[in-house]
Amino acid sequence: MENVNRQANKANSRGRNVIDLEQGKIPPQAVEFEEAVLGAILIDNSAINQVIDILKPECFYKNEHKLIFETVKELFGNSEPVDILTVANDLRQKAKLKDVGGEYYLANLSQKVSSSAHSEFHARIIVQKHIQREMIRVAGTITEMAYDETTDVFNLLDIAEQELFEVAHGNVAKNYETAQDLVKEAISKIEEISKQEGLSGIPSGFTKVDRVTAGWQPSDLIILAARPGMGKTAFVLSMARNMAIDHNRPVAVFSLEMASVQLITRLISGETGLSSEKLRKGTLDDHEWQQLLTKVKALEKAPLYIDDTPAISIFDLRAKCRRLVAQSNIQLIIIDYLQLMTAGGKSNGNREQEISTISRSLKSIAKELKVPVIALSQLSRAVETRGGNKRPLLSDLRESGAIEQDADIVSFIYRPEYYDITEWEDGSPSEGQAEFIIAKHRNGGLENIKLRFQGSMAKFSDLEESTDFEPIVLESKMNNDSFLEDDNFDDRPF
Repeated sequence: MENVNRQANKANSRGRNVIDLEQGKIPPQAVEFEEAVLGAILIDNSAINQVIDILKPECFYKNEHKLIFETVKELFGNSEPVDILTVANDLRQKAKLKDVGGEYYLANLSQKVSSSAHSEFHARIIVQKHIQREMIRVAGTITEMAYDETTDVFNLLDIAEQELFEVAHGNVAKNYETAQDLVKEAISKIEEISKQEGLSGIPSGFTKVDRVTAGWQPSDLIILAARPGMGKTAFVLSMARNMAIDHNRPVAVFSLEMASVQLITRLISGETGLSSEKLRKGTLDDHEWQQLLTKVKALEKAPLYIDDTPAISIFDLRAKCRRLVAQSNIQLIIIDYLQLMTAGGKSNGNREQEISTISRSLKSIAKELKVPVIALSQLSRAVETRGGNKRPLLSDLRESGAIEQDADIVSFIYRPEYYDITEWEDGSPSEGQAEFIIAKHRNGGLENIKLRFQGSMAKFSDLEESTDFEPIVLESKMNNDSFLEDDNFDDRPF
């Protein structure tokens, strides 16, 4: 009897450890959405345009669906019609029709949906499930390697970081391009530029700066550095104003130091000609109020987007920039300023390494979004201790040499007035003037460009240096030789 009870207890104990199939774990999936997307594609070609940039074959959970979407993508790439017949025929030629369940399965897919109305939404759900599966895969790999005592921990960290980065960016390595294709693309771009009037890049609004740079080029990282009080913010705001108002180019400004209202007040000052002090205090006369309300209208309509999130991380910045480029077609990104950003995640206390990460990430954003990124940066105090004209050098870049390495253009702002220097080296007065110094230019020459600086309005503009005036010829008969031959010449009262 005791044996029977003992056996019963063992059976009950085993029963408590049994896990039902419903409670088991299966990879994240959305098969019904996969069927809906493929069905929508088979009945409506417009659905392909909605999902082709979102989905990749590896995003599908079922192997049958991967094969079908590969075929769809291939047909679409060859500009061929996509429907049940063409997909079935292509799969048959590749001897893969049976692998997807035959024509019956394709026909069944087309019956899953009645329209392609929500195809993009369904596609994004499929991508989300794919990312979840990839994260599980990466986590499993990292876990296995972490248990291996022979694995170098720092190498493991690098692998983990790389794997997660690939997942975040679609987990698809960039395809290699042949030299032939790249040459054709480069020649096509040169031909396009040659047909354009003016600059190949985004105009800054400063004539001589644009002459040297040909405008700010897509995918370039431009560093603008100076000591505090030199006018870094004033310069980029003047430039943003020129781009947005004069050239109608959408510009995004990320201000980590100043509030957005403060920035726009500076812009209003430069646009209206009213001093920042007057605007700050509100001591405006009636005609100045009229001037303010009239001239600010152009600024109101300008495609200018300002974000004043303090201590923004590089991950948040990338997400916001992607959204702005997609929604508002942003053509230039300005960051004020680099040292106030954070790299995100846990900091190991090494500020130089963090700045290097930020700098490298900014270059990555510029390349990914194909827009110029202008990042302001502080200079070290070495400038102050140096004798002479105190013109900044590349070695004065603060905290990291990576900034100089990652940047396509490194520029400085230098105002002699800041150091009570009243003359330039050539003896000309330096009052109300600044120098825009291009110290590194990966794709062009170096130059020092003089600009006008109006401190009361925190505004930079072109410096009119030309003193050679053409003689003015008055439209008068006295300048005409025939005047001397006039019959009435002797009758004049002199």
